[in-house]
Amino acid sequence: MIPLLCPVYLPNVEYLAWLLKQDSVAFSGETPYQKQTFRNRSVIYGANGKLKLIIPVRHTKKNIKCLDQDIEIAYDMDWQNQHWRSICSSYRSSPYFQFYEDEIKPFYQEKKDNLFMFNLALLDKIMILLEECFEYEIVSFEKDIFKQSDSLITPKIKSKTQFNKYTQVFSSKHGFIPNLSILDVLFNLGPNSSNYLKNISLKIS
Repeated sequence: MIPLLCPVYLPNVEYLAWLLKQDSVAFSGETPYQKQTFRNRSVIYGANGKLKLIIPVRHTKKNIKCLDQDIEIAYDMDWQNQHWRSICSSYRSSPYFQFYEDEIKPFYQEKKDNLFMFNLALLDKIMILLEECFEYEIVSFEKDIFKQSDSLITPKIKSKTQFNKYTQVFSSKHGFIPNLSILDVLFNLGPNSSNYLKNISLKIS
């Protein structure tokens, strides 16, 4: 069966390492939306350790099981400003923050309605920053052909992958924290980010 992914918000290291090992990737908006997954959340390294960034969402269809393509981003609260301020305070002193800042900031200034398409556009940008060719297709979900790779998008499933250490902004305080958002790798390793991802030996359940 063909592995099928859902685009997630500021994907973690394991997710990106898996993507780089694929010849092509299939995404579908017709998969059931699940709460408390990386679809609308990410984890960065803040001054006090792990810091969650969560995009508030709303369902466009009531009283039925929503699909990923049905989920809209909510703007009742100014989450964009909150997330960007958190990213800046966490990484402004990192070696490559200024190198990538102007590429990431527009995602926290422009309002996009659809979560699926927002995540996909952000993923496209990340792949450009990694200087990697990224080929994917958006497909109709067929259970007999595609299998969802849930372990890559579910925070409750603990990763078995071993991650090589690199210097993080607050590692002197809290030690090395593995498998954070790709932003942690980009801002700390810069042009070496892609090599770091490709050298990870994945253990995906």
